[in-house]
Amino acid sequence: MLVVNVCSAQEIIEETKEVKADSLSEQFIKKLDSVNTFKARKVDGVTAVIGDFIVLESDVDKTYLQLEAQGVNVKDIERCDLFGKLLEDKLYAHHAIQDSILVSDAEIRQNVDYQIQQFLQQVNGSMERLLRIYNKEDEQSFREEMFEINKSNQLAQKMQANIVEELEVTPEEVRTFFDKIPKDERPRFGTELKVAQIVAEPKVSEEEKQKVIDRLKSFKADVEENGASFRSKVVLYGEDPGLKQSGYKYTLDRKKPRMVKEFRQIAFSLQEGQISEPFETEFGFHIIHLQKIRGQQYDVSHVLLKPKVSVEAEKEAVERLSKVRERIVSGDISFADAAREASDQKETRNDGGQLINPQTQDYNFELTRMDTELYAQIQNLKDGEVSLIQTEQDRTGNKKFKILMVTDRIEDHEADYARDYLKIKELALNEKRIKTIEKWQEEKILDTYIKVSGEYRDCAFSGNWLKK
Repeated sequence: MLVVNVCSAQEIIEETKEVKADSLSEQFIKKLDSVNTFKARKVDGVTAVIGDFIVLESDVDKTYLQLEAQGVNVKDIERCDLFGKLLEDKLYAHHAIQDSILVSDAEIRQNVDYQIQQFLQQVNGSMERLLRIYNKEDEQSFREEMFEINKSNQLAQKMQANIVEELEVTPEEVRTFFDKIPKDERPRFGTELKVAQIVAEPKVSEEEKQKVIDRLKSFKADVEENGASFRSKVVLYGEDPGLKQSGYKYTLDRKKPRMVKEFRQIAFSLQEGQISEPFETEFGFHIIHLQKIRGQQYDVSHVLLKPKVSVEAEKEAVERLSKVRERIVSGDISFADAAREASDQKETRNDGGQLINPQTQDYNFELTRMDTELYAQIQNLKDGEVSLIQTEQDRTGNKKFKILMVTDRIEDHEADYARDYLKIKELALNEKRIKTIEKWQEEKILDTYIKVSGEYRDCAFSGNWLKK
């Protein structure tokens, strides 16, 4: 299976990669122009049919261009391999439809809007030039084709996820997987650290909280009693930076959790047109206006106000943490006990301040894959040494202070079953996923109408696409 992630009908550049317009756009445009010139000389025939989908001759050419625009080295990617990947994507998409797997048209259109903006940056904002490059008569036809391409891609992705979503591995399967690896071929894992921290968060005064609540209540009263615009309150006073980008409206779906729990609970309890009372989340205080209910979807806007932390409160937090550090350094208390006693971070406090790796869900952080901010904070620490007080902002924008310690270090080593069980388990699960997908593909190829034409019938595919 190819590990390269490519698009199915392949006129889309994946938005997950940033393209530097100054260095790539002109080269990319010239290559696309050359493809269009080629198409003018050669009929863009159908090279394959897979169920309800087709692959065109130009799809392969366009896919190469997109990979190059993403910075992928395509020299080692054979044309037959790329064509085979397109066949796989269409097979997944076809059976996703057969299995009634749904995708959100609204999300697809939003993705198309984003992609068009990325394309326009490469042609200095000229829609006319963009349409000429993609050989389209008008923007609407361009958008429609992009919509179908994106929809096909999403169907394929969901089908693949659906195939493996319930797979698990037992401890016996993990042991069998590990034992069958020859000793000289066992994976090596890089240096790993265990890191603990103690956090001190400046406290917001009750007076400041009440001031914010009273202000939100005045906004609510002005809208309800005086006919003022809720949107104007949001634009003029709201402190949610993401709301402007979404057109001052969020769409919540009862089946797809979005926003924090408290926000959703309040939103879903409102009647259409109603404004909530002020309430608190980790981001601050809010009032919500429920604009419209569309089945399971709720269109809402909100005013977010963040209580201000005083300079005195920040000074108090630093002094409090400094005293904790002095007790640890003097040997009066262990780092773990100090974390349980004094840390304001509830997620790590009961574990003695130990940080959990979000990728592996254990305490180990591989040095070469560690978050850059965390690495900068501990890179000069010796084992067992307490850092100086560090300052950072959390995801809500609030300032906090912390001290850190490297509590354990595991040097670069060959995989050990007991010590590296979680990593080995993930490797075993990945192998099981690959085998499951391979088996599914073999069965579906036989059950699906597939026809490959022209030069591609001479390809040595990894899958039985020619049904020989």
